[in-house]
Amino acid sequence: MDNRGEIVIYQTKDGKTSIDVKLENETVWLNQAQMAELFQTDRTSIVKHVNNIYKSEELEKDSTCAKIAQVQMEGNRTIKRHIIYYNLDMIISVGYRVNSMRGTQFRIWANKILKDYLIKGYAINQQVKAAQLEDLKSTVRLLSNVIEHKQLTLDEANGLLRVITDYTYGLDTLDKYDYQQLEVDSTTPTEEFRATYEEAMEAIHLLQEKFGSSDLFGNEKDQSFKSSINTIYQTFGGEELYPSIEEKAAMLFYLVVKNYSFSDGNKRIAAFLFLWFLEKNGILYKSDGSKLIGNNTLVALTLMIAESRTEEKDVMVKVVINLINKNN
Repeated sequence: MDNRGEIVIYQTKDGKTSIDVKLENETVWLNQAQMAELFQTDRTSIVKHVNNIYKSEELEKDSTCAKIAQVQMEGNRTIKRHIIYYNLDMIISVGYRVNSMRGTQFRIWANKILKDYLIKGYAINQQVKAAQLEDLKSTVRLLSNVIEHKQLTLDEANGLLRVITDYTYGLDTLDKYDYQQLEVDSTTPTEEFRATYEEAMEAIHLLQEKFGSSDLFGNEKDQSFKSSINTIYQTFGGEELYPSIEEKAAMLFYLVVKNYSFSDGNKRIAAFLFLWFLEKNGILYKSDGSKLIGNNTLVALTLMIAESRTEEKDVMVKVVINLINKNN
């Protein structure tokens, strides 16, 4: 696409749809007409989705679109026009809103990529080999040796320690996931806030007002949402089944995503209540004021849970707990 990256959709030999994203300068840039062609819909729909994405502040305009000059010959005249192009972040966001067969195919592909990225720690490629994981582990060991044997400035030492901490935790989590050894430990037992059904519904109605959503947003289809709230406070033999804040938050997140309790907005409501519960219990932000969980990770977690199988429930909840456990 004009040397600004390309998205190719094709059918594999087994009849499945495959999508190949070719990056140019770490992203893809498509204009409205190209996105309409990609998702097999009309340009008006693309414009509507883009405007809604900016209106809801899901993405920032300055970082996701660019005006690019194009020169065309019309008769004997040379016409210079500025065409608006959008990057891969916008393309993916539009892809999750388009109501077409191609949009569905794109979402299936994106869900798989996000799930692989989250669980493995980096985008999975078919050619990835175990040796690459060993290389990362070797890097950690080398950095450890540097700190042990070299006189470092305070900034150098802090930087290396941060890299080692980040890599070690990520690799350990990956290793435990592969061998089904993820455990729940060092969580936060003190509970500042106890969620109630009424308070949660009030929070959902505030979310509806912010997004200007339809009347179906947050409309309960059955009693399953009330059941989800009650479940996180269940006890057995006088002991809580989910004793820590992280365990309650992860279980609430999982149940709201999987139960489809509402006529519209289930994923947004689940992600919002997850953050709402963490914030009410005082652990949504780290001691330095930064977020406990980033926006992209939140989206990936929500989609990963939505696409997971029922038998993966325990491990999905443990992955969430490990990612939000500030004591790790």
